[in-house]
Amino acid sequence: MSGFSVRKFYDELADDYHLMFRDWDASMAYQADVLGGLVRTSLGAGPHTVLDCSCGIGTQAIGLALAGHQVVGSDLSPVAAARAAAEASVRGRRLPTAAADMRQLPFRKASFGVVLCADNSLPHLLSGQDVRAALRGMRRVLRDDGLLLITVRAYDESRRTRPTGTPPQVSETCDGRVVTFQLWHWHEDGERYDLEHFQLTPAENTWRVRVRRSTYWALTSPQLTEFVTEAGFTDITWHGPAAGGYYQPVLTARRAPAARSRSADPG
Repeated sequence: MSGFSVRKFYDELADDYHLMFRDWDASMAYQADVLGGLVRTSLGAGPHTVLDCSCGIGTQAIGLALAGHQVVGSDLSPVAAARAAAEASVRGRRLPTAAADMRQLPFRKASFGVVLCADNSLPHLLSGQDVRAALRGMRRVLRDDGLLLITVRAYDESRRTRPTGTPPQVSETCDGRVVTFQLWHWHEDGERYDLEHFQLTPAENTWRVRVRRSTYWALTSPQLTEFVTEAGFTDITWHGPAAGGYYQPVLTARRAPAARSRSADPG
């Protein structure tokens, strides 16, 4: 996907990912409430069968499972996926997980009512070919009229301003304060950037510094809308943070039945 290994990035981050949240369980509940509300609006109360195809350590998947949905998680990082299953179990929920590339989802056709790809995961795919492969796979595992949810950074603004990083975020933990921030290094094409993720944790009167690196494609909303349409989805809607209440822009779309989109579904 990039010059940096995406799997390595998340394998190394898996044990510490929760430290980016001031209160991880509260964030699970908040995100499940907002995303679950979008699911209810489109599909009704449920419960629904959900695939979180970039589940990470389970922030969205566990929250949705706690809300009563039947959730399966998959992630490129086997370390993160294993932690998601373990964290769900600690909270009294079963969350089956698999280590899987979103471009090659190992699930049967029409297995889910909802497919979720959250936390700016899709932009790890750096070419149109890879984005198309992932979206076609998500469509394949959705039932007719099933719901796709994708959350990404607000890249329309970032492409104009080319930020060089993010402000430091300080979280309180049982072991002291944790400081997290990012540096962004834009490529010459103005669309892709290398990210350095810094995490500072207390260590015997000094700071332990961890740096992880990955690359992203800053897909604008028109670009992603075009890819999603091409993959055979309809009723595409963007929900901005101000209106939708989520911390990132959310795209929702419905899987067009085969009769309406034969060319997008090879089988």
